[in-house]
Amino acid sequence: MRVALLGPVAWRTPPHHYGPWEQVTGLLAEGLVSRGVDVTLFATLDSVTSARLDGVIPKGYADDPALDGRVWEAMHVSHAFARSAEFDLVHSHLDWLPLAFAEHCHAPLLTTVHGFSGAGILPAYARARSSYVSISDADRAPELDYVATVHHGVDIGGLPFTRDAGPGLAAFGRIHPDKGTHTAIEIARRAGRPLIICGIVQDERYFAEQVAPHIDGDRVVFLGSVGPRRRAEVLGASAALLHPIAFDEPFGLSVVESMVCGTPVVAYARGSMPEVVDDGVTGCLVHTVEQAVDAVTVVAGLDRAACRGRALQRFGADRMVTDYLAVYERLVGRVAAPVDRQVVPDQATAV
Repeated sequence: MRVALLGPVAWRTPPHHYGPWEQVTGLLAEGLVSRGVDVTLFATLDSVTSARLDGVIPKGYADDPALDGRVWEAMHVSHAFARSAEFDLVHSHLDWLPLAFAEHCHAPLLTTVHGFSGAGILPAYARARSSYVSISDADRAPELDYVATVHHGVDIGGLPFTRDAGPGLAAFGRIHPDKGTHTAIEIARRAGRPLIICGIVQDERYFAEQVAPHIDGDRVVFLGSVGPRRRAEVLGASAALLHPIAFDEPFGLSVVESMVCGTPVVAYARGSMPEVVDDGVTGCLVHTVEQAVDAVTVVAGLDRAACRGRALQRFGADRMVTDYLAVYERLVGRVAAPVDRQVVPDQATAV
């Protein structure tokens, strides 16, 4: 099977620091190659992959202010679709843009919907000739038909188990009201525990007004965006990850990464969280600050080995690859079946 992975180009694949879509696409590419699939990854030209690498943009546009992301994403999609007839399947991990040009894709198009930035982009999905995969059942739009839900997988080898954690808490993700960074600070304060915050600042005003005033380098520490090794160290050393989201989370990679390290999660029960967190095993689902404060004590008593074990069962990259291969086989077979019946009518009759 020849598969084209159309990756995002905001950052390198895999990303040096932040870049969840790039992270997932890179892991999928590696896993597919290890299974013997002929994979071409369309990504930034500084990407690192075992697949064949192709693309037009030298590096991620988020890393270089001189690069206009709108322009380079359009050229990226055009370049990949110009080669699309060479593949059995094109699997897009970009946002809506490739869907606007789906008629120019000369192979079956599969789109993983990593999340909707707003209702305004839905017409691109509804009108396009593409099959869709959701990353959680909670993140499905009723207007669309989906072929499957495939939960993200993570690099288990890069997330070692930490049996004995310190007293501190962690908050990982974009510094944005949606992620509830200020709420995590309040939960940690009421619980009487230090907090380490990691993530890119996506909303500067929010950071300046509701986060920065609390950063003192002692009770509240801000590390900014951290790479995979430091991320694993911080998560593993924490008593719990706080995830008090103020929106319907499509998936939550940091939540899974924390659980794989053995660190349970205290998460608001919104979006995908009831799917991802096994309440009482890998964390606690709550609705308020008060409940979250109480849950910090509860999760500190959970079995960290059992937390990791459940996360390994559910969220390893290998499981994600297996799930996607099943989707690929369904889609490629669906397209190939009419050709087979025409060429070998006796076999078609026998079936």
